[in-house]
Parts: sequence; C-alpha cells; structure tokens
Amino acid sequence: MVLQRNTSHLYLQYQICANACHLFCYLLLNIFLCCNRVSIFYWQISKDKIFEEIIKLEQSEVSASIIPCSGWALGNIVNLATNHDDLSNSGCFIQELDFCLYVDVINCISENLLESFEKSKGTSQNVGNITFHADTSVAEEEDTNDDCRMRTLFMDLLKPIYQQWHLRKLLMLAKEDFPCRRATDYDPNLKNIHFRILKLSDVICFYYHMLRIFSSLNPSIGAMPILNMLAFSPGFLVDLWEALEMPIFGPPIQNSQETGHEKQLATSSSGVQVSSMRQRRNAKDTANRWSNVLQKITGKSNDSEEGTLSDSILFSHESNDDALTSWDIEAMRHASEGIGKDLMCIMYLFCAIYGHLLLVLDDIEFYEKQVPFTLEQQRKIASALNTFVYNSFIQNSGSYSNPLVDVAVRCLNLLYERDSRHKFCPISLWLAPARNGRIPIAAAARSHEAAFGIFPGIPHRSSVLTTLPHVYPFEERVQMFREFIESDKASRRVTGEVSGPGPGSIEIVIRRGHIIDDGYRQLNCLRSKLKSCIHVSFVSECGLPEAGLDYGGLSKEFLTDLSKSAFSPEYGLFSQTSASDTSLIPSNSAKLLDNGIDMIEFLGRVVGKALYEGILLDYSFSPVFVQKLLGRYNFLDELSTLDPELYRNLMQLKCSQHYDGDVEDLFLDFTVTEELGGKRIVHELRPGGKNISVTNENKLHYVHAMADFKLNRQILPFANAFYRGLSDLISPYWLSLFNANEFNQLLSGGLQDFDVDDLRNNTKYTGGYTESSRTVKLFWEVIKAFKPTERCLLLKFVTSCSRAPLLGFKYLQPSFTIHKVPCDVTLWASIGGQDVDRLPSASTCYNTLKLPTYKRSSTLRSKLLYAISSNTGFELS
Repeated sequence: MVLQRNTSHLYLQYQICANACHLFCYLLLNIFLCCNRVSIFYWQISKDKIFEEIIKLEQSEVSASIIPCSGWALGNIVNLATNHDDLSNSGCFIQELDFCLYVDVINCISENLLESFEKSKGTSQNVGNITFHADTSVAEEEDTNDDCRMRTLFMDLLKPIYQQWHLRKLLMLAKEDFPCRRATDYDPNLKNIHFRILKLSDVICFYYHMLRIFSSLNPSIGAMPILNMLAFSPGFLVDLWEALEMPIFGPPIQNSQETGHEKQLATSSSGVQVSSMRQRRNAKDTANRWSNVLQKITGKSNDSEEGTLSDSILFSHESNDDALTSWDIEAMRHASEGIGKDLMCIMYLFCAIYGHLLLVLDDIEFYEKQVPFTLEQQRKIASALNTFVYNSFIQNSGSYSNPLVDVAVRCLNLLYERDSRHKFCPISLWLAPARNGRIPIAAAARSHEAAFGIFPGIPHRSSVLTTLPHVYPFEERVQMFREFIESDKASRRVTGEVSGPGPGSIEIVIRRGHIIDDGYRQLNCLRSKLKSCIHVSFVSECGLPEAGLDYGGLSKEFLTDLSKSAFSPEYGLFSQTSASDTSLIPSNSAKLLDNGIDMIEFLGRVVGKALYEGILLDYSFSPVFVQKLLGRYNFLDELSTLDPELYRNLMQLKCSQHYDGDVEDLFLDFTVTEELGGKRIVHELRPGGKNISVTNENKLHYVHAMADFKLNRQILPFANAFYRGLSDLISPYWLSLFNANEFNQLLSGGLQDFDVDDLRNNTKYTGGYTESSRTVKLFWEVIKAFKPTERCLLLKFVTSCSRAPLLGFKYLQPSFTIHKVPCDVTLWASIGGQDVDRLPSASTCYNTLKLPTYKRSSTLRSKLLYAISSNTGFELS
C-alpha cells in the first residue's frame, strides 16, 4: 500500500491486501500526519489500536510480504510529510507539519518494525559495506521478483531520509529549541495543551532507527546511502561525540567561559565544529603542521613525526597500573547494561557513522589536520569503545547478538588498524580493559581454537581473543601461537604422524646449485604433510654428497638458504617496495613465469614451515601484502609505501588546496594501464570505466578506486596463492591474533638488538669451553661493548638471522653454542705480544660460533668484527 498526495486529495495505490476493515485503521495513521491540525492527543489514544490492527493484518495470509505492514506505514508517513526532488536531492517538509509528532510517530513505528525483524528468522545485518551476523535482518531470505519490486518501492518512499535537507532541518529545529504543540495526558476537551521542545536526542533516535532499518531491508548496498549522508554532514558526527563524551567521561576540566565559547562555535551556522583551543593551536603551529603535510604528500619520511603528536603519554612507561587504569573507562565497564536507551542510540549511530568515515579518512586528515577529531579525542573514543566491547564479551560469555556491539567492534578495529600502522595511542590503552582477571593464556588459546573449530570456515566472535586479541600483550599472543603449534604436533603424534627426527621422516636430497628447483620438486606436493620432520642431505656443486647428519641444523640451513634465494629480487618472484624500505611484495613479473603462481604458493609453504618450526627468517613482507594474507582490506594511505609517486598524485588530486582546476581537463577515466612483458593491459576500475570521465564530483571515487586496484585487486592473485601454501601448515585463526607488523616480527624476530645477558644464560659450550674459560669471559665483555648494529651482525653471522627470538633465546633452536677451536701460540710469541691469528667461523645450521682461543680482548674484538662485517661464514679461517 502506498499513499500519494495529488493536489487537494489522497488516493490509495492498492499493493498489499483488500481487507477494508483492517485497512481502515492502517489508513488512519497516515491521514493523521497530513491533517496537521489534528492533535497529538489522537495519536496517543489511537496508536495502540492501530498497532493491534497492523499485527492482525500481518498475520493474515493476504498480507504476506517481505515488507511488514508497519514498514509501509513508515514509508507512507515519510512520503506524505515531505516534498522532494529525486534528481536534485532537494526538498522540504509540508507546511504546518508538527515536527515533534512526525519524529515521535516515526520512532514509534520504527521500533515496532525492528521488533518484527527480530522475530523473523535470523540473518545478516549490513552496516556500510561490511556484513555482520545478527538477529535483526531479513537480508538472507531469497528474493522473488515481487519481493525485489516491493523492496525497491519501499526504499523509494524513504528517499527523503537520506537527503541532507531532511537532516539539516531537524537539526536546526533541535538546536533552536523549536517548540511543538503537545498534549501529555488524556484530555477530551484538549485544554491541557503545552509546548514541548524537539531535542537532539529525538533526532538521533530517529536516524538510529532509520540506519538499522536500511541495514535490514537493503541487502545489496546495506545502509550506504544514509551512512554517506550522515558521515559527510558537517558537524553531525561531532554533535554525536559531544552527546557521548559527557556521560562517558564527565564534564571537561576547563573554565565555563571557554566551554560556552566552544559551544557557540560548535553550533555556528556553517555547521563546522572547531574548538577555540584548536584554533589557537593551529594559529601557533601552522608552519610546522603544513610542513608535515607536504612531507607526507611528497612521500618523504619525517623522523620526528611522532613528535607532532605532542603526546608524551605515547612514550611513557606504559605497563604501570596508573596508565592502565586511566584507559579503563569506568562508565563502559558494565557494557550495554550500564547505558540507557538514549545513550545506546547515540553510541550505535556514532560507531556506524564514524566506522564508515574511517574508511575514506586519509592520514593527513587524521593526523595532521586532525579532523573531525583531535588525537586526544581519538584516544578517548578508542578507550571508550575498547572498554565497552571487552566487557560486552566478558559479561555475555562471548555472545554478540547486540547490534551495538557489532558496530562498536567494527569502528574499534578500524581505529586499532590505523594505530598499528601509525601510532596515536599508547599500548596501555589497548591492554587496559583486561588488566585484571585476564583469562590465562592456555584457556584463552583453547577458547580461540574452539571458536573456529566448531564451525570450520565461519568466523565466530565467541571469544575475546577472536575479536580483541590486542587486549593481550604481544608476547602472550606469541606464546598462544606456540601453544597452538605444540597442540597440533601432539595431536599428530597421537595419529601416528612423524613430527621429529628419526625413521619415517621425509628424506630429500638438495643440490647446492639448484636449491630452489630441488626443494620445489620434492616438497611442494606434500602440502600439509610438510609439517612432518624433513631430513636433508646436501650434494656439493661438485656433485659429491656432503658429510653430516641432519638433527635439525641442515633442514634449518636448507630453509634459510632457499628463502634467501627465492625471495631475492633478482629471482623475479618478489621485489622490494622502495629503496628506503626493504620489505618484500610479489612482483607483477611473476605472472610471466611458467610456474610463477605455483612457486609463490610453494614459498607460502616454506614460510609456513619456518613458522611451524620456530625458525627465524631474516626478511619481512610489505604490510600491504600481509594485510591480504590476514584477510584484511588495504586503504588509501598504505599506497605511500607501495607507490609513493602514485600516492602523491592521488593526494594532490583529492585535496582541493593542491588542485583548484577542473579535473576534467586532465582527461582521466576510470581505467588503469598495466605494462607487463612489453604489453599494455587496460583494467577498468569500475564496470564501463573507460566510458566514465573523472570529474570534480566523482574524483574521490576515482582516488579510492585507483588505490583499491593497486592495494587489493592487483595483489590478490599472489596473496591467494601464498595463502594457500601458508595455510597448509599454519591455520588462519592462529594468525588472526596478529596485525601486519606483528606478523613480520613473528617471522623474523624481535627488535634490532638483543639482551646480552639473556643470550649468555641460554648459551651452550662445546669442545672444551666452559662459562669460566678465559676466552669465553673475554667474548662476553666484548659483546657487551659492541654497538647494537654490531651485535645484530654477530647474531646473523651465527644464526643467519639478525634478530632474537620474540620470547628470548630460550626458544632459539638449536641453542646458541660457542665451540672451542684450539690454536697454540709458542711461548716466545706470547712473550712478544702475539695472539691467535685465526678468524672465528660459524655453522649457521647449528647456531654455532667456532671461537679460537684468543688471549686478549683487543684481538678477539678485531677478529670478530672483521669476520662478521665481511659477511664471511662457514669454516672461514
């Protein structure tokens, strides 16, 4: 049923049923809003009866429809209360409309409509372009042609809702304290009429309901139309945060005059919310700030970039109790149970809108311009959401059926990913909610494993660790990762599979000059069986078998040597992202190789084997590539590390202050040309892109479409291949504990230095050395005096990796060993000041340093530095 206005009368377009008796009360609801002189009194005494009749109508067979009757009532009210032009996206409300009545009726019917959705069998709810599973949607039902037409007709009726004039008018009335005629009690004589104010909370509840309804009834694009309108309406998001900030954090600590001044600025006619403090700060720091902006655009690094945050809290000792307590927001500790209905509506709307805006907000806007929020406000937002989501899961045993939790999780994850890439929050903020009573590591690991094991392939948010792994310190998550692997090895032993050296291990023969080809031919077909122990026999370049038994050292040497060769840019499968960044990313030229994709899949298994066995590899991958391995999306700013020139050009196009001309003069279209093997391949950024010109109106779409192609679409075939190989040995849910930077640390070790005492406490001695040997004592004295870079060179010289294991040298396999190399010096030579002339050497497959018996620390230092700096290695003498 659709009601339409035609000059002086209404006519009914019959769509749903022909039951005039039931339809009468349904029609009455719509007439009330057109007859603007009818009092709110009639609505109050009639709404219960109307909803009863609607329920009867919905229960009748003739009314069966994908849109409930209350939905049609909602659409008709919006249609009758507005005049709008679809082409120009302009419109207005009808004259003499009672706005309080309009908002109240919409909110009341919307609640009824959402309740009917909750009763329907469950489904998926879309917010923006991300799908969540919840109980308040009808999106999974298969649409018939009639259902599609019904849904389209219904969404057409709601078009005014996602046009900015509609929001602007309601916000203006709410901010101006617009009075509406109101009757609060039953009064047949209508004598006790007084005026009520249209409040901002009424408007927020209005759009809260609309957002959820759009999410439920528009499965193809979700709530995108209304989210776009709300996210880019000047000042609205800041209004929402101001409405949240007071009940969550309490009143700000500042004088009342400044507060009033800021409030006046915040509600100015321009709609742009700027605080007086930010104005003073910008006036003072304009030169420095725009210098940082230009450095970002030109792709130049700024070593003092963190300093622009002017936040000493980022660099403070973050593990103390005071820091943790300050970020555990008390008002959010009771989760949904601790907030009222109005605050829940505000929080839902804020998270949905801000989560949507974060998808397109670039780093210059976020960090330098600090719009729409300052970095201090961003930390407040992150801490509030972090506390709320953590306690929601703790108090509900992993249940997340509350739609508010869904949108809060999404917004929080986007903030955390941005912080992972470029810090604006202290570590203590993310750890704070779980500072007390955190689930033990083993129990959390079992809960996380069960969350994925019960329903394979379906991500379930049934544990804190699944949703918020960052509340556990990184070291604890590494321990969980090793716990997963040890549990997997134990289960394989139970089934009789070989997991250690001995009979039944996989025997392979590797020629030194053909390490990649031989490894691929013998190991690639094993897939998950590669988890078993491999026994390597090397054949020298002369064709002779090399002596030695593999007790883990030779297989480690094989994996490190294979990785070093295969990931080298000269081999053609991977390339470095830039001269200043040595991280690796698949090369487009790999497509030209006969088995390029298969080789990348094999290298995924090699990396998986190294992770499975705890072998460190001395390289790292581009975060862009790792994000795809982890199943996550790359956004515009990651392009600065992959293609700085393209990023710079896109940012200049996006920012009006850098390009004031007409974009059409550039003759761009929605295509990108890729040169591969001497051929030019044109890819469309969107269907029909070669026929779509880039204009000032769609340039933002072009910028993000180009970034999406470079960061997601182009790299996807390589990422999928590598992922297939990696997941044969490392389950995806094990890796879901980490972000991109943490994955690289998991692969290649910790910081660019190590604890000498930790290494000393976990070192073994062979060949006659003991901890009290003179040369050994000299060795540790020299190492402590080394520069950090020199210590890293030593570690690489002995173990083939310049970084220490994440959990310390206790976990280095095989253990770091110092082996005695006897070197006799004649008595007369010693008296004359001579010392051992032989250089130290290393056996990287066994993590063994072969150290001659030096007598003086100066000799030991010079010989050791010469050996490690010359990149010398095995059995050098």
